[in-house]
Amino acid sequence: MDGQLDLHAGEVTALIGENGAGKSTLVKILTGIYQPDSGVIQLDGAPVRIHSPADAQKLGISVIHQESVVFDDISVAENIFITARPTRCGLVDWAAMRHRATRILAQLETNIDPARPMRELSVAQKHLVQIARALSHDSRIVIMDEPTAALSHNEAQDLLRIIWRLKADGRAVLFISHKFEEVFAIADRYVVYRDGTAVGTGMVPGTSVDQLITLMVGRTVDQVFPPRSGQVGPEVLKLEGLCRKAEFADINLAVCQGEILGIYGLVGAGRSEVTQALFGLTTPDKGRVILGGHSIRIRNADEAIRLKIAYVPEDRQRQGAILPLSIQDNVALASLKSLSNLGFRNRLQTRRAAQQWIDRLQIKASSSVQSLEELSGGNQQKVVLAKWLQTDPKVLILDEPTKGIDVGSKAAVYKIVRELVQRGVAVILISSELPEILGMADRIAVMRRGRLRACFHRADATAEALVRAATDA
Repeated sequence: MDGQLDLHAGEVTALIGENGAGKSTLVKILTGIYQPDSGVIQLDGAPVRIHSPADAQKLGISVIHQESVVFDDISVAENIFITARPTRCGLVDWAAMRHRATRILAQLETNIDPARPMRELSVAQKHLVQIARALSHDSRIVIMDEPTAALSHNEAQDLLRIIWRLKADGRAVLFISHKFEEVFAIADRYVVYRDGTAVGTGMVPGTSVDQLITLMVGRTVDQVFPPRSGQVGPEVLKLEGLCRKAEFADINLAVCQGEILGIYGLVGAGRSEVTQALFGLTTPDKGRVILGGHSIRIRNADEAIRLKIAYVPEDRQRQGAILPLSIQDNVALASLKSLSNLGFRNRLQTRRAAQQWIDRLQIKASSSVQSLEELSGGNQQKVVLAKWLQTDPKVLILDEPTKGIDVGSKAAVYKIVRELVQRGVAVILISSELPEILGMADRIAVMRRGRLRACFHRADATAEALVRAATDA
């Protein structure tokens, strides 16, 4: 890659680019995980070498990752000072650590208890703890890598307000996001990467979304959401009175052939829990699942796969993939029988299947044998999607399928989903992104606190109506 980047104190610079454009590689260089082959990193005009994450920390460089990097089994205060705990007479000064943690959290205007175990915190609160950790190091440069990807709209707005505060304190913020509304709300400058090279820089107030997209993908994206065509067929799947204690209750939903049923709601509304029960990952306490007119009981994921139900989970790293394995091995995980002969996996068939999805989903990789952990987050997500599309499902459950994916790749995913729908696949789409749910779904069910609160046909759905139903406004 040929990376160029300028960061300024008291300003937010947005780093924009498609998955595989080099953003993650640049961040790893700035934080000492990778070493550059050539070029110079300057801090205050003087060249520096960042040999390790510890070097980056000493130079005042911190990173808040898309996936929360915290330790669930210890307290908030211990997480904040995980690498530099206050000591007294050679022992950890617990009182000082809690006091300093309280002071830092107060700067972020949050009432999180420093003694609280991390596992009890929400995703948004865990992001705040990571920011508090950066403040504990008195970081001059704060890198935020897709920090709002797993947050609700309100939580994301709270985080953006904290970024404004970091700006006011004179810190330089590198903000990586695929959400253009956030870029235009918070960033002062932008730099666009494509194929490992900086292809454009400038001030955000003087540019437009269309200009940034053109720089990102080298072409205009005229229509992100492909037009709908074809007719909705007969009912495929129906949920009647589905309940699971403390998660959801009295869920009545149906989806038809060639239809996209959207499920919208805030984080914690119970959307994922319903589909996990449908796929056999958990067991509902009561209610019925009717598939093709027959009442069924799905006890595990194997039975769901046999019934041609596929589930693309939100958490790709823990539930959707095995990162050390290759792309082709991950694609084959849910289709081992169809990709095997006499009990032995057909390597050639597996490689061809993986390459087909690499091409169709525009997965940026050196080859199908590349390790999944070497790919960017968005490309990992597309491999997980490919794994389930390889099963040729009749019902496809997509839980935040474009989380962390750039606009060009989103268009590719939407095109594939639309093609599946036209072939008669029934799709359940869970999404927190209003443009996505409004642009793709034929009907939209809104959940709040584990219950269905409203259902809209496409023609009647508006952003205001969805938010009102989801927030009890």
